[in-house]
Amino acid sequence: MSKLMAAVNQRTNLVGNNRLELLLFRLHGTQPFGINVFKVREVLQCPELTEMPGSSPHVRGIAHLRGVPVMVIDLSQATGGKRIEDLSSAYVLVTEYNRHTQGFLVNGVDRIVNTNWDQILPPPKGAGAGHYLTAVTEIDGKLVQIIDVEKVFSEITPVDEDVSEDVKSKATARDFKDLIVLVADDSAVARNQVKRALSSIGVQVELVNDGRLALDWLNAKAAELGGDISTKVPLLISDIEMPEMDGYTLTAEIKADPVLRNMHVVLHSSLSGVFNEAMVKKVGADQFIAKFHPDELASAVQKWMTADQ
Repeated sequence: MSKLMAAVNQRTNLVGNNRLELLLFRLHGTQPFGINVFKVREVLQCPELTEMPGSSPHVRGIAHLRGVPVMVIDLSQATGGKRIEDLSSAYVLVTEYNRHTQGFLVNGVDRIVNTNWDQILPPPKGAGAGHYLTAVTEIDGKLVQIIDVEKVFSEITPVDEDVSEDVKSKATARDFKDLIVLVADDSAVARNQVKRALSSIGVQVELVNDGRLALDWLNAKAAELGGDISTKVPLLISDIEMPEMDGYTLTAEIKADPVLRNMHVVLHSSLSGVFNEAMVKKVGADQFIAKFHPDELASAVQKWMTADQ
């Protein structure tokens, strides 16, 4: 396992090239699941867990890792599967999401695979609203499923999704009703969180669920307007990890296009702990915000929507 994590540490430089590496793991049976290596801090055999009274039944306990308590979530149980019973052979993926460190209990860890974001596809249509997938891909003839971690977190530890009255009271006198903010995120939970926050300050929102759709939407709108899109769509809020085209590549495409480049771009991602500030500057994004803080997001929107007024 030490060799596996050495590979994790060495291979986070693919971000920005529409490429990623997935750590493959199993919950029950042979079905492979994947997690972006960029989010993984450590992989270890399940340590002794301390029960956490009053917690969600999906939280198996607290792991004390070098003196730091880390909540461990049974990822199988949290996504509607069977509880992982044999902890002696299980593993914990220590990850950073949404400004927090947590562990995911899994049955087995396989290997790291290198792929392109354009090979990562949205879940099949007709899967319904109850599934826990943001994307799927095919590796060695097997379908690999990528779990919607934002949905898991929202069910275990719900966040406050309301913009505070203080931030609302600071809203600019500028009327936003003739402007649109485009939001690109592969998680339905994350898209709806952003929409609720921005709607509460009077901002009109359009939603798409991947980077390729976002670019197509922007190009269509630019053709409709016949020129600089920022007069109608001054801001894009984009996730970084998305099927078909990641947020870094989407930002670079926008900044290279004369009719799109005047838009402001805010990258809004759960990649908080290992985020590469240099990459944001390289692709030309205006700001990075770690998910999910409604006041911070609303304040940034107010700032960038009025930046050129």
